Amino acid sequence: MRERLLVLMIIMLATAFFGEMKVNPLGGSFRFSLGIAAFSFGLLWFSSVPVITTGFLTGTFILGFRVGMDMLMGYGPWLESVYDHLPSAFYYFSFAILFRVLRARNYVEFPLKMGLIGASVDFASNLVELQVREFLNGFPPLTWQGFFMLLFFGVLRSFFAVGLYNSVSIRQIRAVGEVRQQELERLRMINTELYEEAFYLRKSMTQLEDITRESYRLYRRLLTSQHAESPTALTIAEHVHEVKKDSQRILAGISKLINQEGLAPQMPVGELCELVMRANQKYAEMLGKEIEFAWSCQVSLATNQIYALLSVLNNLVANAVEAIDGSGKIELNVRLEGRQIVFQVLDTGPGISQDEREWVFEPGYTTKYDAQGNASTGIGLTHARGIVQSLQGQLHILRDLGEWTHFEVRIPTHQLLRGEGG
Repeated sequence: MRERLLVLMIIMLATAFFGEMKVNPLGGSFRFSLGIAAFSFGLLWFSSVPVITTGFLTGTFILGFRVGMDMLMGYGPWLESVYDHLPSAFYYFSFAILFRVLRARNYVEFPLKMGLIGASVDFASNLVELQVREFLNGFPPLTWQGFFMLLFFGVLRSFFAVGLYNSVSIRQIRAVGEVRQQELERLRMINTELYEEAFYLRKSMTQLEDITRESYRLYRRLLTSQHAESPTALTIAEHVHEVKKDSQRILAGISKLINQEGLAPQMPVGELCELVMRANQKYAEMLGKEIEFAWSCQVSLATNQIYALLSVLNNLVANAVEAIDGSGKIELNVRLEGRQIVFQVLDTGPGISQDEREWVFEPGYTTKYDAQGNASTGIGLTHARGIVQSLQGQLHILRDLGEWTHFEVRIPTHQLLRGEGG
């Protein structure tokens, strides 16, 4: 209720204020102003307010406002001022009634129809005002010139209000779209991290299955030889089996999170690359680094393997961001070579020595340390290579290209079109 009263006050004040931006082409106190444009916009934008109530309150407020202005300026007796401005109140009364009867709000998605309806309502309301003026003040009858002037200003003011409404609506939709896009990108990056965890959880489950099988075989051999430790082997097999079951439940939960509704099952490779570069540009800014990002994609393919590719490319580009000291450049290039899609990540960091190239893909190996001297986990490139290999692809470091460190990923094209569980 309080919000609705606030909206009503805003509409009345805006209408009164813009109503003073006027011309008097027919003489006397009859005016064409921007007040009705503000009033029309208010009725369209604030759809929660009742049209007729708003019209009668605004008309009454306009009458009081203009009479008060006349009194402050000393323009004559107050009763004469009331007779001069009362027809304007009837204008807003009739405008609100016609606006409601014609259900103008139902046509806000059709600007041309809305503009024509608004112009018709404006024209008819002006005729009502002139009739009241003729009755109260002896205003001269309307001429053909005045008739066409009413029509012209009605169209002008109506389409101005509709245009303003659509302009503001478009900006609002764009703002909502940008927020939605940012939210989708955030969800995709979260899902990418979950994908990595799910990928290695599946791998661990395979190993757990092997351990369970071997433990049970050991139990059978020990049992056959009547060894005293045979129950221990069985207990180990049972515990490992329980761990595997727990892992399956965790994996099922992660899989549900990854397959969130609202996220498209496919994504163009070019759009995916743009997402990676945009996310890492923000990462570089957060680290206070001045890095120039560039990317090119000569592939029009859309892929189902969104999180696999995001995980790999994000690892490589984020590593490049962290490797660059202060300022530099990072490039991501994508092209087709035969039946393979090739991703190249280049950066102007310090480079990787020949000896280190043999170790960077080993789990736990790292050359990165934080401000306190703590080493990073050293599993990013291991994860990336594992995911690429699961797609029957290859990830390797090429010989440095001038000042550039050069990573290359090659994946068979058909692997990017398989299902997530394939």
